[in-house]
Amino acid sequence: MAPVNSQNRFLPTLPRAALELLRPHLRPTKLDQRSVLFSTGERVDRVYFPDSGVISLVVELADGQMVEAAMIGRDSVLGAASALDGQLSLNKAIVQIGGSGSILDAARLRDIAEKNVEFRTSLIRHEQALFVQAQQAGACNVSHAVESRLARWLLRARDLSGSDSLPLTQEYLAQMLGVRRTTVTLVAGTLQNAGLIRYSRGHINITQPDRLRELACECYETVKRNYDRLA
Repeated sequence: MAPVNSQNRFLPTLPRAALELLRPHLRPTKLDQRSVLFSTGERVDRVYFPDSGVISLVVELADGQMVEAAMIGRDSVLGAASALDGQLSLNKAIVQIGGSGSILDAARLRDIAEKNVEFRTSLIRHEQALFVQAQQAGACNVSHAVESRLARWLLRARDLSGSDSLPLTQEYLAQMLGVRRTTVTLVAGTLQNAGLIRYSRGHINITQPDRLRELACECYETVKRNYDRLA
């Protein structure tokens, strides 16, 4: 079984032998909002198993812009590729919504993965799901309306954080979606006028998730199904 008080949904899916090897080395950690866990090209020396909160993997452009490629939360793990010879981070990892979790030295993860084939297979499956999510985000950004993309993003953040209350600014949302802040302001206002969300400075509350789901593009359900299959 998973470590005491852990809300991470990846850990309970692991083979018992691998989990028992992991358990003594997991340490509690706090995920502070806006903190950078990895920078692009940085050596990955630690692995995170979030219990709550949302971590964004972003692509940084030469002009300083950032666009989100994927989101990681309590249904997955950050840094698993370090056990699969991917020891350098391909993206910047930023805590989008603060939370908590467990942390493990990457060297320990690699050691266990080398000894346990089932565990290594579990890591590969989660890395594949992350890759699919990044591909879906790329297609979504060029194919779907901002209103549907914002609805998709808010629902995904809700699933990962386990809360309808999301401490987010419009400026940060604009960065993650790769659009202008004025566009997010307009779209968020439309959602609020429709009664789907309530927005105040730096805070979004989802009031009607079912209606928001109807508005979201297909990418929300596609990503959700991929992670549900891993449970």
